[in-house]
Amino acid sequence: MTTQEAKNIRIADYLQSLGYTPVKQQGNSLWYKSPLREERDASFKVNTELNRWYDFGLGKGGNIIALAAELYHTENVACLLKRIEERTPYIRPASFSFSAQQSDNRTYRGLRVGELSSPALIAYLQERGINIELAKRECMELRFMNADKPYFAIGFPNMAGGYEVRNRYFKGCVTPKDITHIRQQGEPRNVCYLFEGFMDYLSFLTIRVKNNPQYPRLTTQDYIVLNSVSNLTKAESILATYTRIGCYLDNDTAGRNAYDNLKRMLGDRLQDMSIHYAGYNDLNEYLCNRQSANQTEPTKQVQSARRMIQPPKKSRGEDVEGNRLAAAWIFTSGKYRSLLGNFPSRNTPYR
Repeated sequence: MTTQEAKNIRIADYLQSLGYTPVKQQGNSLWYKSPLREERDASFKVNTELNRWYDFGLGKGGNIIALAAELYHTENVACLLKRIEERTPYIRPASFSFSAQQSDNRTYRGLRVGELSSPALIAYLQERGINIELAKRECMELRFMNADKPYFAIGFPNMAGGYEVRNRYFKGCVTPKDITHIRQQGEPRNVCYLFEGFMDYLSFLTIRVKNNPQYPRLTTQDYIVLNSVSNLTKAESILATYTRIGCYLDNDTAGRNAYDNLKRMLGDRLQDMSIHYAGYNDLNEYLCNRQSANQTEPTKQVQSARRMIQPPKKSRGEDVEGNRLAAAWIFTSGKYRSLLGNFPSRNTPYR
């Protein structure tokens, strides 16, 4: 698919192929609940005449390629064109009727809830750096019909019986929309950690387990997941019952505004934990980048080791036995070890 071919696709048709339908129409403008973030009121506009979109909550907009860049978190044009092309079998002219507003759950017909087991969903979580065992404990697998086609997604339950819905191509909600309050068993906890979305919550658990597998301290505090900063008011009365709150919100305008509002209410009880992932939009982005850096580090170490074990240049006729010994050393698990075994020091007698 070429760039021009992609631009010829109507954005409304493309969004419908992903499961998004507008909630209202005003002239040549279609209004959606943003596919890029959680929100209560529709603030994502598609101009059908210009075939352009604009998200008033993010202050971003553009053509279909710019939309795909936001959906798939990459600026690689070849990758974006491939992603758009993958949806072409499902793209067809969209028609909407707003005479009678349908239920918010119209996208999830025949909803079934089960254990998280889909290889595709597990692969998606692995790409996001999430510990799969933790994800299976916290999330469910949702299967449903949309436009007479079967779909499946990760479901994260909230307090009101609804679900946050996520897969590689789709982000939505099975109503009712609400926060998720995770309370530990036993004695009431005095500490609560606050997250904007469930992917950040799973990222936190993953980091804790990876840093300290024996004692990750996952149950020493309660958790609240807002499932959207628009749900902040629903969490305020619960947060007020804790003596200390760790705030793991996004490093964006909405996240900073939410933190400032809570700070005015909670004062010194609120701690800004976003400093630990400064430079990243959210905790999951930090996790993904950290894992990516760790994967490249062994390669750098091996390359460095190869340079270090290069035998020094010897003058002609000089004994090369030392070179053979130097070359017999290899880099393994972060330490130099000899191919000949543990090489004794000069003061250690052979046995």
